Amino acid sequence: MMNLKKVLCAVLLVAGVAAGAQTQPAGKAPRNGDSAFSEVPGLAPSTPSAPARTVSSPLRTAPASNLPPSLTMSAPGTNGTDAPSRTSLSGYVPDDKYKLRAGDRVSLQILEDRDLPKSLVVADSGELDCPYVGRVMAADKTSKQLAAELKAELEKEYYYRATVVIALDVANKFLGRIYVWGQVRNQGPIDIAVNENLTAGKAILRAGGFADFANKKRVKVVRGGAADTAGKQTFELNMVEILEDGKTEKDVLLQPDDFIIVPSRLINF
Repeated sequence: MMNLKKVLCAVLLVAGVAAGAQTQPAGKAPRNGDSAFSEVPGLAPSTPSAPARTVSSPLRTAPASNLPPSLTMSAPGTNGTDAPSRTSLSGYVPDDKYKLRAGDRVSLQILEDRDLPKSLVVADSGELDCPYVGRVMAADKTSKQLAAELKAELEKEYYYRATVVIALDVANKFLGRIYVWGQVRNQGPIDIAVNENLTAGKAILRAGGFADFANKKRVKVVRGGAADTAGKQTFELNMVEILEDGKTEKDVLLQPDDFIIVPSRLINF
């Protein structure tokens, strides 16, 4: 009996060693996180410690790029995009020197409307077609004066308070026009540039010179085109003396809307 017990113990011991060899091959190192005693019979495998998890707070702020544009804020001095704003008056200085003329292009903005500036042109009549109030006289007024007048008109009926900004965009490079008629090569209007000293003799030369039957000694300059004769002036010039003899001191400096009339000779030969 004792021998039988010894044989049984030996068999059980060999079977246990063989089972252990199949579970953990010899020479294979345990992997990271595996316990060296997890395969020993009779011992409970140890639970590896789980890595710590980062719990996100429910109050976490979303990235600025995911926020609506209206909620995106930028600190002063950064490159953040600010919300569209109205034109600031801090850098605008109303012009109180230059007087508007026909053909000038200006920009007009009423800040309370929150609209972009409107580009307007002073008509030949000197009027400007303004929002709400219609046509107003703008010629011979500065941008500052015109803005003050429009402000007063708008606050009468349309606005509790109106902030009017008028700025000159492009000044008309022509001061006005004079008109040449009669015995010249090219009849019609001639533009007077700003700061140009245009005389009657120069205007005739610009019109191509005299025609074949021109009376050079009786050239007339008529100033003031009103229906009545009040305020009308007439100058008679001898262009032979002015252009051929060089007596330019007898020439007349022209003004806008002047008429130059070159008559015909009575006897043509």
